[in-house]
Amino acid sequence: MLHTKEEIENPKTSLEKWQELAYTAFGDMMTSREHAYPCVPGIQGYTNGMLRFGFLEDPRCSSAPKQLAALLKEYGKVSREAGRYTSLVVFCDTASLLKDPLTIKDYEQLFWSLLNQTHALDETDWPGDISQDPEDPSWEFCFDGEPYFAFCATPAHIKRNSRSFPSMLLAFQPRWVFEDINDSTTYGRRLKNVIRKRLADYDDLPVHPSLKWYGQQDNHEWEQYFLRDDDSSLPECPFLAKSRSLRP
Repeated sequence: MLHTKEEIENPKTSLEKWQELAYTAFGDMMTSREHAYPCVPGIQGYTNGMLRFGFLEDPRCSSAPKQLAALLKEYGKVSREAGRYTSLVVFCDTASLLKDPLTIKDYEQLFWSLLNQTHALDETDWPGDISQDPEDPSWEFCFDGEPYFAFCATPAHIKRNSRSFPSMLLAFQPRWVFEDINDSTTYGRRLKNVIRKRLADYDDLPVHPSLKWYGQQDNHEWEQYFLRDDDSSLPECPFLAKSRSLRP
């Protein structure tokens, strides 16, 4: 079930304690003035009620992919009505994971496993204008016919603060959100400079070398989905759609 900011903040809305804590931490991150979050569109989306929120049980559970698939399908139907800077933000119940803390690489493996299992539940054909090859600059994760930029933050991130969160957090931004945010527009170039400067102030590491424009010939979108606490990346994309030939 999707929630708006207004719905979650309504005193009549009943949330579990971990859900309440996760949402509060997210709100604090988006509104902090002392430590301004780098993603300006994300802040605008939160402030103006354009974001949609969902909750996921322990991401290792067998039912977690079904829950995420349901959230993505529901979100895809309403995203264009939500606003220019909309995103789907999914908070995961990470309580059991924190009892025996995972490493960043553990979370990375969990993230890609969840994305793969969710993709396997997709009943819609892969969009014809999006390559199924993750090494192609046009590749993007798709679900129910909609391309998304996927993002993951975890409790294991310590130096890359922009990817650090008290619980495992997933975000999905529709590709159409970036129509005016690219290297071909003045607005896109200015926004990139602002975000890069804020990233440099926010993180304890330099900007990751994988952060590039979508469609740029040397860009691989999948490398940006999960950034480690250093400049390294996986040698190849763990997304299995191409190798399994799930789509014609």
